[in-house]
Amino acid sequence: MEDDDSLALALGQGLRRAGYDPLVVPDGTDLARLVEDWHPDVALLDVSLPAGPDGFDLARWVRATIGIPVLFVTAADALADRLAGFDAGADDYLVKPFALAELLARIQVALRRVGRLTSPVVEVRDLVLDEYERTVTRSGRPIPVTPTEFNLLMVLARNAGRVLSKGQLLSSVWGFEEYDPNLVEVHVSALRRKIDRDGPSLIRTERGRGYVIAL
Repeated sequence: MEDDDSLALALGQGLRRAGYDPLVVPDGTDLARLVEDWHPDVALLDVSLPAGPDGFDLARWVRATIGIPVLFVTAADALADRLAGFDAGADDYLVKPFALAELLARIQVALRRVGRLTSPVVEVRDLVLDEYERTVTRSGRPIPVTPTEFNLLMVLARNAGRVLSKGQLLSSVWGFEEYDPNLVEVHVSALRRKIDRDGPSLIRTERGRGYVIAL
């Protein structure tokens, strides 16, 4: 639940690109019906909401009623707020601003902890990424990558066959679309030097559109 319309839109788009099916609402006034209709696997909550109970009360209700993981995504960064969040039953507490890649990683951890995510491994052709171990191999050869390179490669791999624009990649990996688009080019070039050393190029440039890992 997120009352900032622009952030809610960005989160919804980022989660969909990562393969989730999010329902974004501004507050928890109709939470019981939404849960009954939607059957969510994880709840992302803000602390301050424009109507109904605050995030802490909603977290207590979610944990007591349906027992799914709860992650706070909020600007409330005081120690007292963090402690109140965990006391309310939160599995994690992420303070704005943040990179979408970090949120996705924390969601994966929370889902894996409760057995709602069975495999952290993504395979595209001979490329294998393990999100739990944060490792990359191609044709069985380990490939050392930086944390940012791993996040970028994971977004491309989870969207294999789909062209992603520089803006989409900036939003998904770095969390902001206003960064210099050259940032994406630099990291894609670095990844190509590493993963294409012993095989054909995996990351394809679609001129004027973006990048794609072809299936």
